[in-house]
Amino acid sequence: MTTTGMRISTDRDWSWLSGNARLIDMSGQLLGAHIAHAGLIMFWAGSVTLLEVTKFVPEQPMSEQGLLLLSNLARLGFGIGSGGIVTDTYPYFVIGILHLVASAVLGAGGLFHVFRGAANLKNSEGNARKFHYEWSDPKQLSLILGHHLIFLGLAALLFVAKAMFFGGIYDPSVGEVRAIANPTIDPFTIFGYLFGFADGRWNPLGMAAVDNLEDVIGGHLWIGAMCIAGGAWHITTEPLRWIKGAFTFNGHGILSYSLAGVALMAFTSCYFVAFNDTVFPVEFYGSDRTQFAFVQFGLCITFLGGHIWHSFKARSQTAKLSDRDNFSIFMAGFLGLAILAISLVLLSFRP
Repeated sequence: MTTTGMRISTDRDWSWLSGNARLIDMSGQLLGAHIAHAGLIMFWAGSVTLLEVTKFVPEQPMSEQGLLLLSNLARLGFGIGSGGIVTDTYPYFVIGILHLVASAVLGAGGLFHVFRGAANLKNSEGNARKFHYEWSDPKQLSLILGHHLIFLGLAALLFVAKAMFFGGIYDPSVGEVRAIANPTIDPFTIFGYLFGFADGRWNPLGMAAVDNLEDVIGGHLWIGAMCIAGGAWHITTEPLRWIKGAFTFNGHGILSYSLAGVALMAFTSCYFVAFNDTVFPVEFYGSDRTQFAFVQFGLCITFLGGHIWHSFKARSQTAKLSDRDNFSIFMAGFLGLAILAISLVLLSFRP
């Protein structure tokens, strides 16, 4: 009986456990899954926002209520009065509903592409066909990357517009919501943060050393402009020859590069959360954000591990791993440990 049971178990089809990897060569259905994931994120954001609105206690400091999303809306200036006091929760309700509506639209789009749309976009009609891709076609992948960059740039500029023209954002240095009329556009000031220079002096916190909203909004202005310019460049050109030689163009390779970018963002968020009271005001997040920072750090390590795994999975599909690849594996592990050590040292200096 045991042997029979084992035989039945091994004969089962476990391919569904591979998740979206089953769709790796079906651009239409993979797009559907991509859109459906966005819908799930929107649904989570909308539902949790509404849940927090129903449980919010105006008389209690926001930082003591264990909130996840209302704090982010508050620092954007929604429903906030002097001293960071919440004066109106109706904007939070509206934003939550808008996210739920968006989740329904995205969910419907995902279901359409999965069940009714062409499995491969090359077999679809209209403009959708031009977004079909082959993993081995760097030029087409560059075109798709370009469109992603433009959307990211527009999102950054939308944040700038909110801060400058549509109500402003909360400034903890004055305890008021104010419009940022003169964002910093000096490239030496903005890009100096990347090299650890703030106010003419070197600061180990780098970008997290920013202490005024003019620089924060100016940085987003630069990011928006560069993303849109880079998007246009990627749409109209193809990767340079050395890029084609240095990067691996297959499904695992592209995913590994995406995960590396997300890991970098999580690490950046980690030390911003831990040390920067301008971007994460004490009124909304409290003075001790160590646990919050460790969550971001955990995400960073998770994404970095995914990047490493998919990177070498991509290499193993194209050729046998060389000594150079094995050395890269060692260096990747060393880099992960270095990030861990740096993060723990920085967090230990948190006042």
